[in-house]
Amino acid sequence: MDAMYEPVIGLECHVQLLTHTKMYSSEQAAYGALPNSLVSPIALGHPGTLPQLNAAAVAFTVRLGIAMNCTIAPHTVFARKNYFYADLPKGYQITQDKTPICKGGFIDIQLASEVKRIHLTRIHMEEDSGKSIHDLDPHFSLVDLNRAGTPLLEIVTEPDFRSGEEAYAYLTEIRKLVRYLNICDGNMEEGSLRCDANISVRKKGAREFGKKVEVKNMNSIRNVQRAIDFEIQRQIQCIETNTEVKVETRSFDAQQNITFSLRSKEQANDYRYFPEPDLQPLVLTTDYIQAQKLQVPMLPQQLFTVYTQTYLLSEYDALQLIERKETSSYYNALVALKTPYKAAANWILGPVRSYLNEHALEFNQFPLSPEILSDLIQLVDQGQLSHAAAQQLFPKLIQEPHRSPAALAQELDLIKNSDAHALEDIARGVLETFQDKVMAYKSGKTGLLGLFTGEAMKRSKGKADPKLLQSIIIRLLNENP
Repeated sequence: MDAMYEPVIGLECHVQLLTHTKMYSSEQAAYGALPNSLVSPIALGHPGTLPQLNAAAVAFTVRLGIAMNCTIAPHTVFARKNYFYADLPKGYQITQDKTPICKGGFIDIQLASEVKRIHLTRIHMEEDSGKSIHDLDPHFSLVDLNRAGTPLLEIVTEPDFRSGEEAYAYLTEIRKLVRYLNICDGNMEEGSLRCDANISVRKKGAREFGKKVEVKNMNSIRNVQRAIDFEIQRQIQCIETNTEVKVETRSFDAQQNITFSLRSKEQANDYRYFPEPDLQPLVLTTDYIQAQKLQVPMLPQQLFTVYTQTYLLSEYDALQLIERKETSSYYNALVALKTPYKAAANWILGPVRSYLNEHALEFNQFPLSPEILSDLIQLVDQGQLSHAAAQQLFPKLIQEPHRSPAALAQELDLIKNSDAHALEDIARGVLETFQDKVMAYKSGKTGLLGLFTGEAMKRSKGKADPKLLQSIIIRLLNENP
């Protein structure tokens, strides 16, 4: 990016809520059903129908507002936002205009060299539109109204972003947050998390913003970053070549990595907001807000602090553990069973993750309970099982996930051998086999100790106590200098 210019970027995120029913009607809110099978007269705006507010959507919104440090409004009024799209069956959208349920707030994002605070303008509740489909018929656009009326939150930021990298970090945090709160699955590919970016460029030091371009239709967090980075360069090039930067809405072509014009926004849209006459104002008491606060779990940044400062994990391990709620929940369950903090992290980020990746499974599909894995880890920690033997036992436990690790280890003859006499016999056998290496060791090549220990471990079938075995080998090597 040209050092003479500064991008100014604000994001508008739409979060589709994981409620069972729609925002103002009782039909199911679900992804992937047959087109136009989840519609009702209320969602379609038929005459004589009346909307009714979804209580779960209100609770989810308040929890998100608390998590994002917002002020929760005690009194809000719904509004009709009038516009005409083919996939908006009522010709208006029930939303919030002058009285959003959440005001202000902020979220901190981790960048390569700093933590940056992104300020929010508002979070408000509304209903989703349907979906227009343009690629199934060569002559007509099709409309699926299943999504119409699905509960939706719009999170609007201040223009605090200065790069695509910052937007990427912010969206990653938003996705993580809604998943921890269990209010949205965060899948941009399915449209349950969507983002529009408002981008302008100005000379560094200038106070006035440049002309704003809105970029839509980005179906992944990476594509949001790519679209912003391209648009910044495009606008700089326009300024450098004295070409007008048009105030418009653009889309992103992920194949060509470019944005392209959809429609002009030179004229302000007149949505003709007015109060929704069929919904009463929403009044939230202090007790209600406090009750929702109690439903907010420990969030990623809080967990990061606990993992690094109390459990003394590395920042890398902590970030890996908090990436998904299922992972941190499993880890928390492990350490609650008195499993050593570092060992628990190593097993989750090592053998467990490898198994899940190899079998293309999510963490909630992992077959071993925290109790079973904790027993296995503690066998190693207590010196009854070598790490190599535990690695050997791990796939056997997955095949029989309800077996006791100690019983299965005993059955497979994996319990660590601490019989000093038996281990001395093994060690003597190794040293006799490698007499030339023994002479080299005594000549100063002490690195050969690893060879002797490794061979002895093999002969013990991994059951030897490594520390005891190595001390025996050292003693034997020093007996006859």
